[in-house]
Amino acid sequence: MSPGAPLAGYVHVFEAAPVAGGRTLLLLHGTGGDEENLVPLGRMLDDHAALLSPRGPVLEHGHPRFFRRLAEGVFDLDDLARRTDDLARFVEEAASLYGFDCAKLCAVGFSNGANAAASLLLRRPGVLREAVLFRAMTPFEPATPPGLHGARVFMSNGRNDPFAPEPSAARLAALLRESGADVTLRWDDRGHTITHDEVRAAREWLAGVPAGD
Repeated sequence: MSPGAPLAGYVHVFEAAPVAGGRTLLLLHGTGGDEENLVPLGRMLDDHAALLSPRGPVLEHGHPRFFRRLAEGVFDLDDLARRTDDLARFVEEAASLYGFDCAKLCAVGFSNGANAAASLLLRRPGVLREAVLFRAMTPFEPATPPGLHGARVFMSNGRNDPFAPEPSAARLAALLRESGADVTLRWDDRGHTITHDEVRAAREWLAGVPAGD
């Protein structure tokens, strides 16, 4: 995997799929991560996929993020909207440069990156057809449900997560379902971490193996 020149303001890396025609995973790290952070996770989830991994362009005390927040759990909604549009433009430019099929794009996000992916789903329907969201919460409440018919979303959250509270995660799942998405919501009793069990569950979901709700 080699670094690419910045696209739409995003430092990133791209790894082509070993076999043409597979999905591309858009890897979106959590606060303090970078473009290399979720690459091992991407390989665990789908070893046939291309990997596209940008670094969040916003710095919070030196830690990269995908959009600004005003306090813990309080998002800067104007910045979120702008950065979501920027991320959609990055995807379009990357698809043109690297030649992958946007119809086979799946976002994989953790924490802040999962919230950025959720915002893409809600604000820019059509950019993503699939998403795997680890420890996501509701990024914002859309005025009207977007059209997400045909989209699939896997969510995995912890009931004891102080950074992605259960009510906000459940509300996100409800919003996505109200918008027509097929949502699989998985819970465990842990906090703000990704476990081996949920990685295995997400891999099976991506492979089309039925998962419990």
